Amino acid sequence: MHHLRGEVAVGSLLAIVGPNGAGKSTLLKGITGELRPLQGQIELHGVRRQEIACLTQLTTLDSSFPMVVHDFVAMGLWREIGAFGGVSRAQNARIDAAIELVGLGGLERRPIGALSGGQLQRAHFARVLLQDAPLVLLDEPYGAIDAASVRDLAALVRHWHDEGRTVIAVLHDLDHVRQEYPETLLLAREIVARGDTAEVLSDDNLRRARQIAEGRGGGEHAPICHADEGTK
Repeated sequence: MHHLRGEVAVGSLLAIVGPNGAGKSTLLKGITGELRPLQGQIELHGVRRQEIACLTQLTTLDSSFPMVVHDFVAMGLWREIGAFGGVSRAQNARIDAAIELVGLGGLERRPIGALSGGQLQRAHFARVLLQDAPLVLLDEPYGAIDAASVRDLAALVRHWHDEGRTVIAVLHDLDHVRQEYPETLLLAREIVARGDTAEVLSDDNLRRARQIAEGRGGGEHAPICHADEGTK
């Protein structure tokens, strides 16, 4: 990914789309500081990296880890309680409220390994809820989950946006993007288009993105980031 520059306004609801290998997840990792740009920089204004809530792809979670839903969701409070702090009665109430809000009420003691894909993603969203972050990053939040979960979780994303939070989501379902996201960034290891979703997701732009991804257009595909957790 190269020659990438731009701004995301506070309160934006932005979808990032593009072919596989386009650099979508890499961009989110750059925002969180997990990866450092080889050139240039990513600047955050009015928000610290510690205040970013990031929901990663389901494939990054080891669901065999012995943890129940309540404890998994409670990890959203780790900045408040630390690694070894106890959970207060008020915090437990917040955990229970988040679990109820995402539709997992009654499953607090169920092991995460016994959850369906949709239930597990609901638990992820509950954990993000507890972080109460001004900037929310979602990496393929609806992959391999049922339609009811997609509908319910999309409503939660709209609620975050209505609260004034900035939400940036990597997505593959273009119909969902057209329905839910007013602004879209189309990547193919470079910016193909950025702006109003209906204009960005035109047939011409999507065709150009495929051509670039297949090596039939665009510039040199140099990497943009490398791992360096100490970067600002």
